[in-house]
Amino acid sequence: MADKSPQQHLAHIAKAMKDIDFVMLNTHTKDGQIGARPMSNNRQVDYDGDSYYFTWEDSLMVTDIKGDPKVGLSLQGAPSPKGAPGIFISVEGKAEIVRDKAAFAEHWVDELDRWFKDGTGTEGLVMLHVHATRAAYWDGENDGDFDID
Repeated sequence: MADKSPQQHLAHIAKAMKDIDFVMLNTHTKDGQIGARPMSNNRQVDYDGDSYYFTWEDSLMVTDIKGDPKVGLSLQGAPSPKGAPGIFISVEGKAEIVRDKAAFAEHWVDELDRWFKDGTGTEGLVMLHVHATRAAYWDGENDGDFDID
């Protein structure tokens, strides 16, 4: 699939991401290490290069992003019933810390109430908006490595 356009590659991984809820969000720590944390994409599956995650303002992840907004996302799909490995996806991008409650409401799902008892009004809540700049994938048969506009 190396001859496909970035939009075709993006469409391929977007389709695969419909079945993947959790991603590993990787940040750069203050001492140059890599920190990785599992995050739910809240089943927002119309992937166009933007991802949204909710967390606490005072988390180490947010501290890391304040120091260096470059982040990575790692995803792995389930193996096929025939035994082929699931898709592996890597996304590079820039994270923006969002504090706007109206923006929260656009991406909120009821399952988040488990972690944030007061919903979008939870004290200390922030949303991370990851703007992808590059992605790569391998699904056992096809692969792609492309820039995202």
